[in-house]
Amino acid sequence: MPQVLEHADGSWSWMVLLASLVTQALTASFPTCVGVFFTDLQRDFQASNSYTSWFPSILGATLQAGGPLCSILVGRYGCRVTMMLGGVLASLGMVVGSFSHTLNQLLLTAGMITGLGMSFSFQASITVLGLYFIRRRPLANALASMGISLGITLWPPFARSLLENLGWRGSFLIFGGVFLHCCVCGAIIRPIATNVVPETEEDLPPLSKTPAQGCLAACVSGIQHHLAFDILRHNAGYCVYTLGVTWMFMGFSLPHIFLVPYAMKYGVEEYRAALLISIFGFCNICLRPVAALVIGLPRFACYRKYLFTLAVLLNGLTNLVCTVSANFWVLVGYCVAYSMSMCGIGIFLFQVLMEIVPMDRFPSALGLFSIISGIAPLISTPLAGLLLDNTGNFSYIFYMSSFFLSSAGLFMAGGFYYLQKKEQQGRQPKVERAISETSLMQGPVSEGKDSPKEQPRLEIVYVTSV
Repeated sequence: MPQVLEHADGSWSWMVLLASLVTQALTASFPTCVGVFFTDLQRDFQASNSYTSWFPSILGATLQAGGPLCSILVGRYGCRVTMMLGGVLASLGMVVGSFSHTLNQLLLTAGMITGLGMSFSFQASITVLGLYFIRRRPLANALASMGISLGITLWPPFARSLLENLGWRGSFLIFGGVFLHCCVCGAIIRPIATNVVPETEEDLPPLSKTPAQGCLAACVSGIQHHLAFDILRHNAGYCVYTLGVTWMFMGFSLPHIFLVPYAMKYGVEEYRAALLISIFGFCNICLRPVAALVIGLPRFACYRKYLFTLAVLLNGLTNLVCTVSANFWVLVGYCVAYSMSMCGIGIFLFQVLMEIVPMDRFPSALGLFSIISGIAPLISTPLAGLLLDNTGNFSYIFYMSSFFLSSAGLFMAGGFYYLQKKEQQGRQPKVERAISETSLMQGPVSEGKDSPKEQPRLEIVYVTSV
């Protein structure tokens, strides 16, 4: 029986958008609730702050670093199978992790296996949006990112409720069942008709006559293709963006992990402390639909990169509020201000990447981008835990987060501005040369009666890929 293909911007695209929204709520926002279990894990395993910090660090790093493997699976089996496989792995890691007797076992199961599964589901849900939406792609990315806000709102109180009634082991068992919903979201995705030409054997480099050399050349070629090394070498905008976001992630995840322990240390009740993380998500749910409609306007198309860097800069500056006071209402105001800038980061993060690289190379570019940026939380969270062990002062963690975010925003803004000026300077001589060649081709035109009444004008149109 022939298979019916869906078309981009069709009616089924909105069902795919809903599936992507739910998947992002289940996966990308889950690390924000890990701080709820931080004290219990530290007490049960008799571990230090820096050692316990490896759990959210490995979970977040694997969520990012699974990108290259995810791009291979997406190219080979499609987004549907990849999302469903991710749901199975995430569930398996949580269920097995609930039986861990040592922290090392927890890091391997609930950290690495669950993180890898969430990476497959999350990144496949982003890639499928670029295939199903063309005209409304900025709006689709912004609306789908509301899933992260929804997850940030619901995960912490849900985790707190499970922890109080079932403990962290019972909570992880429930989480294993919740992650199976990624399989349901993956089943919604249908094959789609695209204009991307599949690779053929003619596109691949010729194999060497020696079998060993031919195998090695094929492996190197495959690694370079799936890790997007060609984009990294020739696309300066991609380099600036990847380095800037990697530096940004050194500080972006720290408030989500340490805000709850910080508030509890200074007398805030456990439930109210967990509520602070939910404020992040609730504010983003209210702000992102409005922001999605605004950034979808054509007048903002040229400024999305700079709006993203502005959001990163403001996000870093708002972290300084936590160093002033630990009063609950001060922290509520901090969460509201933080959420406004966080909204901009969530909306523009993948939309800017889609504008920098071609869509047919987006899965590979996303994979390399994820693995490089995934190194940051692997380093920053244990580093922040070590800083807390040596100083006992949470303020230094928020200073650290503010420094990384603010400097990343300034770096990306300066890099994008320099590349834009360089592109304009290189384009001007080409325009002048084209105009001179056009005038020579037209030649002098007499105004006699034998001449045509109206000479056709030659319009020069330049198409540049962003």
